[in-house]
Amino acid sequence: MAGTRKLFSVLTRRGPHRVLRGDLAFAGMPGVVYTPDSGFNLPAVVFGHDWLTGVDRYRRTLEHLASWGIVAAGPDTERGVAPSALNLAYDLGTALDIVAGVRLGPGQISVHPAKLGLAGHGFGASAAVLAAAARPGSNSRFVPKTVAALFPTVTRPPAEQAAYALTVPGLVLTAPGDPLTLRSNAVELDRAWDGAVLRIVSKAKPAGLIEGRRFAGVVGLPGADKKTQKNVRALLTGYLLNVLAGDKTYRDFADPDAQLPKTTAPDPEADPVQLEDKVVALLKS
Repeated sequence: MAGTRKLFSVLTRRGPHRVLRGDLAFAGMPGVVYTPDSGFNLPAVVFGHDWLTGVDRYRRTLEHLASWGIVAAGPDTERGVAPSALNLAYDLGTALDIVAGVRLGPGQISVHPAKLGLAGHGFGASAAVLAAAARPGSNSRFVPKTVAALFPTVTRPPAEQAAYALTVPGLVLTAPGDPLTLRSNAVELDRAWDGAVLRIVSKAKPAGLIEGRRFAGVVGLPGADKKTQKNVRALLTGYLLNVLAGDKTYRDFADPDAQLPKTTAPDPEADPVQLEDKVVALLKS
């Protein structure tokens, strides 16, 4: 645990690489891509944003991943009040094709086709699951090796139904008490998804990963939380460095039996969360 705690602490800070920013618009899609300043056969992850926000609200998180040698991109679509999870899932897959199939930067950066991942926050987390489930049957040769769902929320169609078909490993992060909210489907995803690792991020705020102010704040939705951002970035980076980059130094970050800093393990004996439990919790709040 001492060694993992030290690694976690290091991962909360930016990595050794200088970061370059690019635009997915060069390939016909609104969005951004962040890369290390150089490197061939790099791992890459495509990130889906939450409801009523955009990929620009995750700039520091994507830059953080790139500073650790992971190409990080995100489409900036489906930003309206009634977005389509299926459309965002399709756009995540398209962005994956772009970063994997196009030479990035000034010709000194490339992505390995077997080191691809999908990730997302809230609405975007469930869209990432939908995108991963659809990939094996698509015409693309680029299939994600893992998916990271950060504080996922309910979508239509349900991401947990798609999760039954996933054969890749995954990371699901949730916050204390969040599984009892009507929006969260973290526990449902974990139970449906063979190979997923569920971690409860201590004192995290599910919406806190979003950086800066957003329109949703006008209607009372919570905003940025720096502690949540710091801890989630470390957990996500360590997980991707192990699963995508193959760095065994970070194997504990993908081990369901490993105890990680700033997290608690879910109770394996706990009864499944029912809709009635969520309604009762809502009425008590």
